[in-house]
Amino acid sequence: MTTMTEETEKVEPGRARALLSTADFRLLRTALTAYARSVDDREELAKINALHHRLGTYT
Repeated sequence: MTTMTEETEKVEPGRARALLSTADFRLLRTALTAYARSVDDREELAKINALHHRLGTYT
């Protein structure tokens, strides 16, 4: 009995594409700002502010 081995080609992954556009980040920041105005919980507000800041680094 003989066995044949298949040569498998190494396929590199394609180029990554952006999931969100710059306009998406602006919209998310605007929505977070509006939500932050209605939040009374200081811990939740701190999380919102941190996310708002992180989203700002992409615009």
